[in-house]
Amino acid sequence: MMMSMNPLLWLIHTVINVYFWIILASVVLSWLVAFNIVNRSNTYVRQIGYELERLAEPLLLPIRRFMPDLGGIDISPVILLLGLQFLRVLVESYF
Repeated sequence: MMMSMNPLLWLIHTVINVYFWIILASVVLSWLVAFNIVNRSNTYVRQIGYELERLAEPLLLPIRRFMPDLGGIDISPVILLLGLQFLRVLVESYF
């Protein structure tokens, strides 16, 4: 039998999951553009990239400010994804 979930916990869990997938999609799209699999001159790719960037950058920029230069490797999405997972576990254990 499944126990009912607290509505606030459900909302926080859902927002964290959606943001997790937005960050992951942003990373995958950046790889596809970097390896020239998709082209940003395509209107749809450009629009999707723009929207993903606008959703992801507010949390990625503060992480990038504190990260040391790793020679062109950006691990801020990995740190953000780990932070989101930590936040999810923290919220679930709190409720």
